[in-house]
Amino acid sequence: MQIQHLHINNLQEINSVAKAFLEIFPNKKVFAFFGEMGSGKTTFIKELCVELGVIGNSNSPTFALVNEYSTKDNQIIYHFDFYRINKISEAYDLGYEEYFYSGNYCFIEWPEKIEELLPENFVKVNIRVNDDNSRTITFGIK
Repeated sequence: MQIQHLHINNLQEINSVAKAFLEIFPNKKVFAFFGEMGSGKTTFIKELCVELGVIGNSNSPTFALVNEYSTKDNQIIYHFDFYRINKISEAYDLGYEEYFYSGNYCFIEWPEKIEELLPENFVKVNIRVNDDNSRTITFGIK
């Protein structure tokens, strides 16, 4: 896996970093976001959704497990948060295959809970909080 990095110094830069990130992966649709609680996974995914033209607000699907967003050009984006699942069978019950193999964007928080279910060639993204409160985004195709 070839590793690449992007850096976010502050929230004012998040838009340009999200745009650059999407340009790196024009043909990839499944992104698994790893990082500690509070590292900025949801914030970065929200900005990716803005860049992709989501209509309305996007928010973390912590209790629903998955949120579905529509874009201005009638695309569907799926945003998962597996933090609260206790067993992998909950992902099966959700019908994860229909989402992950739909050809639509899938942004997945807490993928370590269901990592064995992720499709081949997903983009593994790690967001790390630095000592100066900036973020380093490390990513590559798994």
